Amino acid sequence: MSTTAISEHVAETSRHKTFYLAAGPQDGPLIIFVHGWPELSLSWRHQLPCMASLGFRAIAPDMRGYGRSGVYRTHADYAQEHIVADMIELLDALGAASAVWVGHDWGSPVVWNIASHHPDRCRAVASLCVPYYSLERGLDFVIPLVDRRVYPESEFPAGQWEYMRFYEENFATATKQFEADPYNMVKAIFRKGNPTGVMQPAVTAFARQHGGWFRGLPAAPDLPRDPDIVSEEDLRVYAEALERNGFFGPDSYYMNHKANAAYAATAVNGGRLDMPVLFLAARYDYVCETVESRLAEPMRAHCRNLTTEIVASGHWMAQERPLQVNAALARWLATQVPQAWPTWPDR
Repeated sequence: MSTTAISEHVAETSRHKTFYLAAGPQDGPLIIFVHGWPELSLSWRHQLPCMASLGFRAIAPDMRGYGRSGVYRTHADYAQEHIVADMIELLDALGAASAVWVGHDWGSPVVWNIASHHPDRCRAVASLCVPYYSLERGLDFVIPLVDRRVYPESEFPAGQWEYMRFYEENFATATKQFEADPYNMVKAIFRKGNPTGVMQPAVTAFARQHGGWFRGLPAAPDLPRDPDIVSEEDLRVYAEALERNGFFGPDSYYMNHKANAAYAATAVNGGRLDMPVLFLAARYDYVCETVESRLAEPMRAHCRNLTTEIVASGHWMAQERPLQVNAALARWLATQVPQAWPTWPDR
């Protein structure tokens, strides 16, 4: 079998089951990709073969609540402390002492927390869209960083994060709207970046005003699929998983801000990261907006070895700009994390 072929695996302990995809040589240095909301391990379909072709052992798990991993029925089960424990158990199951960790969306707080709580298990850490020292510290921490030029406090008290307040205040309604038609829901949100949205309020800022994501509609509208982000085949995989598991787990990631903030406060080394860090900012991501706003400022103050790049994409960067993402990861690994670069003895 080709070393770039993607295979399916399960790691199970007494507390949790993690399904994961893998590619690359078994003895290659480990790189683990952690997806966000409302995605799957499949979201890294462009990165796994690329990293495998370079000689890495590339892994992408389904996070708890998603796909074929363990599903739980209380909000507290989806606090960051438990999710980090899942990833440490996965690392143990892979027989590795440490790995390079790459996160996106809610996967980014996970890899940031691994780096800040378990630096010995982390050779380096990278994130797409979500900077360090932000959302993993809770919603109340990021609201003061909102760009009030775009989000006047009188109209948008939580800025672009108004949708997170909507989850807290109307969780059942938000979940019901998504579960009404998971296929149309993921088809509607998986879209490339739109340059015309610069310095305009993100749609998420209107969630409380409109009573949900869809301007009062009880379910996602039927919009055309964006082929630059997702194929019909992949879209069906996402939808089937969300239909089977529901949105309670994915949405519960938003219901633990206070617990997550308390956990972040227990980081070692005062939360300072000494390992190599890569942050890829999405120029047209207007929710995790880091190009014009102050959202990334705390990261710059807490990372000793930080590399940053701006990618001309929306939020779904790994799918919209896979070549740029893969090139940025490879360049950073080769120049900033050479000890993790694949090498083999001469034969």
